[in-house]
Amino acid sequence: MKTFVQTALAGALAVFASTVHAAGPSVALSGVLGSKALLVVNGTPPKGVAAGESHAGVKVIAVGKDDATIEIDGARQTIRLGESPVSVGSGGGSRRVVLMADRQGHFVNNGLINGKRMVYMVDTGASFVAIGRTDAERMGLDYTKGQPVRMNTANGVGQAWRIRLDSLTIGDIQVSGVEAVVTSEPMPFVLLGNSFLSGFQMTRANDQMVLEKRN
Repeated sequence: MKTFVQTALAGALAVFASTVHAAGPSVALSGVLGSKALLVVNGTPPKGVAAGESHAGVKVIAVGKDDATIEIDGARQTIRLGESPVSVGSGGGSRRVVLMADRQGHFVNNGLINGKRMVYMVDTGASFVAIGRTDAERMGLDYTKGQPVRMNTANGVGQAWRIRLDSLTIGDIQVSGVEAVVTSEPMPFVLLGNSFLSGFQMTRANDQMVLEKRN
Protein backbone atom coordinates (compact mmCIF):
# COMPACT_ATOMS: atom_id res chain seq x y z
CA MET A 1 0.00 0.00 0.00
CA LYS A 2 2.98 2.26 0.52
CA THR A 3 3.77 2.49 -3.19
CA PHE A 4 0.40 3.67 -4.42
CA VAL A 5 -0.09 6.23 -1.64
CA GLN A 6 3.33 7.73 -2.27
CA THR A 7 2.54 7.85 -5.98
CA ALA A 8 -0.69 9.71 -5.35
CA LEU A 9 0.83 12.27 -3.00
CA ALA A 10 3.69 12.97 -5.40
CA GLY A 11 1.56 13.16 -8.56
CA ALA A 12 0.28 16.26 -10.33
CA LEU A 13 -3.20 16.38 -11.79
CA ALA A 14 -3.35 17.03 -15.54
CA VAL A 15 -6.23 17.89 -17.88
CA PHE A 16 -7.74 15.06 -19.86
CA ALA A 17 -10.19 14.81 -22.73
CA SER A 18 -13.57 13.24 -22.23
CA THR A 19 -13.83 9.80 -23.84
CA VAL A 20 -16.98 8.16 -25.09
CA HIS A 21 -17.16 4.44 -25.76
CA ALA A 22 -20.20 3.11 -27.47
CA ALA A 23 -21.02 -0.12 -29.20
CA GLY A 24 -19.25 1.47 -32.18
CA PRO A 25 -16.34 3.93 -32.12
CA SER A 26 -14.29 5.29 -29.24
CA VAL A 27 -14.68 9.07 -29.30
CA ALA A 28 -12.75 11.78 -27.44
CA LEU A 29 -13.37 15.52 -27.35
CA SER A 30 -9.89 17.02 -27.50
CA GLY A 31 -10.99 20.65 -27.77
CA VAL A 32 -13.21 23.23 -29.45
CA LEU A 33 -11.94 25.36 -32.32
CA GLY A 34 -14.34 28.15 -33.20
CA SER A 35 -17.60 26.50 -34.20
CA LYS A 36 -16.05 23.06 -34.58
CA ALA A 37 -15.57 20.23 -32.10
CA LEU A 38 -12.18 18.54 -32.31
CA LEU A 39 -13.05 14.85 -32.24
CA VAL A 40 -10.62 11.98 -31.87
CA VAL A 41 -12.29 8.83 -33.17
CA ASN A 42 -10.60 5.50 -32.45
CA GLY A 43 -7.29 7.22 -31.72
CA THR A 44 -7.03 9.03 -35.05
CA PRO A 45 -5.72 12.64 -35.23
CA PRO A 46 -8.22 15.34 -34.13
CA LYS A 47 -10.80 16.28 -36.76
CA GLY A 48 -12.73 19.56 -36.69
CA VAL A 49 -16.42 18.77 -37.08
CA ALA A 50 -19.13 21.45 -37.13
CA ALA A 51 -22.74 21.05 -36.07
CA GLY A 52 -24.65 19.05 -38.68
CA GLU A 53 -21.51 17.32 -39.96
CA SER A 54 -20.43 13.72 -39.40
CA HIS A 55 -17.08 12.02 -39.04
CA ALA A 56 -16.42 8.26 -38.83
CA GLY A 57 -19.99 7.50 -37.82
CA VAL A 58 -20.20 10.31 -35.25
CA LYS A 59 -22.57 13.21 -35.98
CA VAL A 60 -22.12 16.54 -34.19
CA ILE A 61 -25.44 18.08 -33.16
CA ALA A 62 -24.20 21.17 -31.30
CA VAL A 63 -20.89 22.70 -30.20
CA GLY A 64 -20.46 24.66 -26.96
CA LYS A 65 -17.57 26.43 -25.30
CA ASP A 66 -16.08 23.26 -23.82
CA ASP A 67 -18.56 20.57 -24.79
CA ALA A 68 -20.31 19.05 -27.77
CA THR A 69 -23.51 17.10 -28.33
CA ILE A 70 -22.93 14.10 -30.56
CA GLU A 71 -25.09 11.37 -32.04
CA ILE A 72 -24.14 7.74 -32.65
CA ASP A 73 -26.63 5.25 -34.09
CA GLY A 74 -29.50 7.61 -33.29
CA ALA A 75 -28.54 8.13 -29.62
CA ARG A 76 -27.38 11.54 -28.41
CA GLN A 77 -24.94 12.44 -25.65
CA THR A 78 -23.22 15.64 -24.52
CA ILE A 79 -19.49 15.16 -23.97
CA ARG A 80 -17.30 17.60 -22.05
CA LEU A 81 -13.60 18.08 -21.59
CA GLY A 82 -12.39 16.32 -18.45
CA GLU A 83 -15.51 14.27 -17.79
CA SER A 84 -15.68 10.52 -17.46
CA PRO A 85 -16.35 8.08 -20.30
CA VAL A 86 -20.00 7.54 -21.17
CA SER A 87 -21.80 5.15 -23.48
CA VAL A 88 -23.74 6.29 -26.54
CA GLY A 89 -26.02 4.09 -28.64
CA SER A 90 -25.29 0.96 -26.61
CA GLY A 91 -28.86 -0.14 -26.01
CA GLY A 92 -29.03 -1.93 -22.65
CA GLY A 93 -25.88 -0.31 -21.29
CA SER A 94 -22.21 -0.70 -21.99
CA ARG A 95 -20.01 -3.16 -20.11
CA ARG A 96 -16.85 -1.48 -21.37
CA VAL A 97 -15.04 1.75 -20.60
CA VAL A 98 -12.19 3.13 -22.70
CA LEU A 99 -9.63 5.30 -20.90
CA MET A 100 -6.95 7.47 -22.49
CA ALA A 101 -3.49 7.86 -20.94
CA ASP A 102 -1.93 11.21 -20.15
CA ARG A 103 1.56 12.26 -21.21
CA GLN A 104 3.05 10.41 -18.25
CA GLY A 105 1.17 7.22 -19.13
CA HIS A 106 -1.32 7.50 -16.24
CA PHE A 107 -5.02 6.86 -16.66
CA VAL A 108 -6.90 9.67 -14.92
CA ASN A 109 -10.52 10.71 -15.36
CA ASN A 110 -13.71 11.64 -13.50
CA GLY A 111 -16.29 9.35 -11.95
CA LEU A 112 -18.71 9.13 -9.04
CA ILE A 113 -18.56 7.75 -5.51
CA ASN A 114 -21.98 7.44 -3.88
CA GLY A 115 -23.21 9.85 -6.54
CA LYS A 116 -20.57 12.49 -5.76
CA ARG A 117 -17.99 13.54 -8.33
CA MET A 118 -14.41 12.37 -7.89
CA VAL A 119 -11.19 12.39 -9.94
CA TYR A 120 -9.48 9.01 -10.07
CA MET A 121 -6.24 7.46 -11.26
CA VAL A 122 -6.05 3.78 -12.17
CA ASP A 123 -3.48 2.05 -9.94
CA THR A 124 -3.13 -1.69 -10.55
CA GLY A 125 -0.61 -1.91 -7.68
CA ALA A 126 -3.16 -0.75 -5.10
CA SER A 127 -5.06 -3.34 -3.08
CA PHE A 128 -8.00 -1.03 -2.42
CA VAL A 129 -9.61 2.13 -3.68
CA ALA A 130 -7.84 4.90 -1.72
CA ILE A 131 -9.48 8.24 -0.90
CA GLY A 132 -7.91 11.26 0.78
CA ARG A 133 -9.70 12.63 3.84
CA THR A 134 -10.52 15.96 2.15
CA ASP A 135 -12.28 14.20 -0.73
CA ALA A 136 -14.03 11.82 1.68
CA GLU A 137 -15.44 14.75 3.66
CA ARG A 138 -16.51 16.55 0.49
CA MET A 139 -18.37 13.43 -0.66
CA GLY A 140 -20.03 13.04 2.73
CA LEU A 141 -18.45 9.66 3.54
CA ASP A 142 -18.85 8.74 7.23
CA TYR A 143 -15.40 7.16 7.25
CA THR A 144 -14.76 7.52 11.01
CA LYS A 145 -17.27 4.70 11.55
CA GLY A 146 -15.10 2.44 9.41
CA GLN A 147 -12.41 0.06 10.65
CA PRO A 148 -9.33 2.02 11.87
CA VAL A 149 -6.10 0.85 10.23
CA ARG A 150 -2.52 2.07 10.08
CA MET A 151 -0.79 2.49 6.74
CA ASN A 152 2.48 3.73 5.31
CA THR A 153 2.44 7.06 3.50
CA ALA A 154 5.06 9.41 2.06
CA ASN A 155 5.20 11.09 5.50
CA GLY A 156 5.45 7.88 7.51
CA VAL A 157 2.84 5.70 9.18
CA GLY A 158 -0.56 7.37 9.26
CA GLN A 159 -4.15 6.77 10.32
CA ALA A 160 -6.66 5.41 7.83
CA TRP A 161 -10.15 3.94 7.88
CA ARG A 162 -11.39 0.95 5.93
CA ILE A 163 -14.93 1.37 4.59
CA ARG A 164 -17.32 -0.03 2.00
CA LEU A 165 -18.70 2.31 -0.67
CA ASP A 166 -22.36 2.20 -1.62
CA SER A 167 -21.48 2.72 -5.28
CA LEU A 168 -18.54 3.60 -7.52
CA THR A 169 -19.25 4.67 -11.08
CA ILE A 170 -16.97 5.18 -14.07
CA GLY A 171 -18.55 5.87 -17.41
CA ASP A 172 -21.98 4.27 -17.25
CA ILE A 173 -20.78 1.25 -15.24
CA GLN A 174 -21.67 1.22 -11.56
CA VAL A 175 -20.32 -1.23 -8.97
CA SER A 176 -21.78 -1.56 -5.47
CA GLY A 177 -20.10 -2.49 -2.19
CA VAL A 178 -16.53 -1.61 -3.19
CA GLU A 179 -13.98 -1.77 -0.37
CA ALA A 180 -11.92 1.40 0.13
CA VAL A 181 -9.54 3.08 2.56
CA VAL A 182 -9.70 6.73 3.56
CA THR A 183 -6.30 8.21 4.39
CA SER A 184 -5.76 10.95 6.97
CA GLU A 185 -3.75 12.89 4.39
CA PRO A 186 -5.29 14.63 1.36
CA MET A 187 -4.55 13.18 -2.07
CA PRO A 188 -4.74 14.84 -5.53
CA PHE A 189 -7.10 12.11 -6.75
CA VAL A 190 -8.78 8.86 -5.76
CA LEU A 191 -6.68 5.79 -6.48
CA LEU A 192 -8.67 3.14 -8.31
CA GLY A 193 -7.23 -0.06 -6.87
CA ASN A 194 -7.93 -3.75 -7.20
CA SER A 195 -10.96 -3.83 -4.90
CA PHE A 196 -12.66 -2.23 -7.93
CA LEU A 197 -10.46 -3.32 -10.84
CA SER A 198 -10.69 -7.04 -10.01
CA GLY A 199 -14.21 -6.98 -11.39
CA PHE A 200 -12.91 -6.05 -14.85
CA GLN A 201 -10.88 -7.58 -17.63
CA MET A 202 -8.20 -5.00 -18.43
CA THR A 203 -6.61 -4.64 -21.85
CA ARG A 204 -4.05 -1.99 -22.74
CA ALA A 205 -2.96 -1.00 -26.24
CA ASN A 206 -0.64 1.99 -26.60
CA ASP A 207 -2.35 4.95 -24.86
CA GLN A 208 -5.72 3.24 -24.39
CA MET A 209 -6.95 1.00 -21.59
CA VAL A 210 -10.17 -0.95 -21.97
CA LEU A 211 -12.00 -2.09 -18.83
CA GLU A 212 -14.61 -4.75 -19.56
CA LYS A 213 -16.95 -5.86 -16.78
CA ARG A 214 -16.63 -9.52 -15.87
CA ASN A 215 -19.77 -11.67 -15.68
